[in-house]
Amino acid sequence: MSRKVFIITGEPSGDLHGANLVKALVEQDPSVEIQCWGGDKMQDAGAKVMKHVDDLAFMGFVEVIANLRTIFKNFKICREQIEAFNPDLVVLIDYPGFNLRMAKHIKALSIPVAYYISPQIWAWKESRVEKIKRFVDHVFVILPFEKEFYAKHGVDAEYVGHPLLDEIKHIHLDDAKFRTEIGVKNTKPIIALLPGSRTQEIKLLLEPISRIVKDFPDYQFVASKVAWQPKHLYDLLPDSVSLLEGRTYELLKASEAAIVTSGTATLETALIGTPQVVVYKANALSVTIARYLVKIKFISLVNLILDKEVVTELIQSDVNATNLKSELSSIIKGGSRRSYVLEKYAELIQNLGSKGASKFVASRLLKIIHQ
Repeated sequence: MSRKVFIITGEPSGDLHGANLVKALVEQDPSVEIQCWGGDKMQDAGAKVMKHVDDLAFMGFVEVIANLRTIFKNFKICREQIEAFNPDLVVLIDYPGFNLRMAKHIKALSIPVAYYISPQIWAWKESRVEKIKRFVDHVFVILPFEKEFYAKHGVDAEYVGHPLLDEIKHIHLDDAKFRTEIGVKNTKPIIALLPGSRTQEIKLLLEPISRIVKDFPDYQFVASKVAWQPKHLYDLLPDSVSLLEGRTYELLKASEAAIVTSGTATLETALIGTPQVVVYKANALSVTIARYLVKIKFISLVNLILDKEVVTELIQSDVNATNLKSELSSIIKGGSRRSYVLEKYAELIQNLGSKGASKFVASRLLKIIHQ
């Protein structure tokens, strides 16, 4: 008899990790049937997407409030889909505001709940750990300090290593071939621009970023475009900037430095080994609320894991042409901070370790549902 798994995530990074988990589940048990809330990557890996991440990511406190009707409607849809599918296990991937609420309902249906890539409740809303204790049966964490955090609250979480290490170690790059394929005809060193995936953050960040391109005439800027965003959203960029959809890991591997929006991409950039400046801009009220509630010193995973400012973080008004030019200059070849950043990246990789997270978690999940 085939087993059934329902996976819920609501963001592009969750789609990536969810896809790797789906692949590992199918490899280890080809009969497993998987439905999900996810994206194209999870669909390509073999899951049936019941709701796409493009419809789910609301950024910031103000934006969430503005979309409450849609969010509540999504709760209802998700509950009905899970009840109809009647899975042997539900796996939650990050996306805490939605997933922790869903966990309560799933638990009431007597369906086991596993949380993979648990929410960053150590940063804010630590009280959410009580919901995890009550409604989540199995917790898998990907950052070294998270196991200790959960243990402090009486939760037996299992550290599985970071799945990005498995993803990134397979990157192989032929620089000349890559340049030809993406239409970069010159031989200038590349600076990668990763302005995020959400409409609002892209709009807010492209203006200050576009103003510094002229200050680096010896470099070729290449901006990473997400597939679901329209091309005209990137029109603020100068004509000299190339636009590349997909192939972000290859772009980072080919780049001498990068400007990266805060999020999972900051860790991806570090693991690939590209010095970066981290930027973040959002609705002013949302950021004010976040600064009041969030208890962490840094916004980038690189700095959080190493517990020191290794990569420069520019937030809100600090994301301006003057600061961007100065910080980017410091991490390109010959820059004053480049060697320090690369040295700390090596330390970061050593700290993270990996058991082959996706395959490891898949084996744990299959063991749970076959018990």
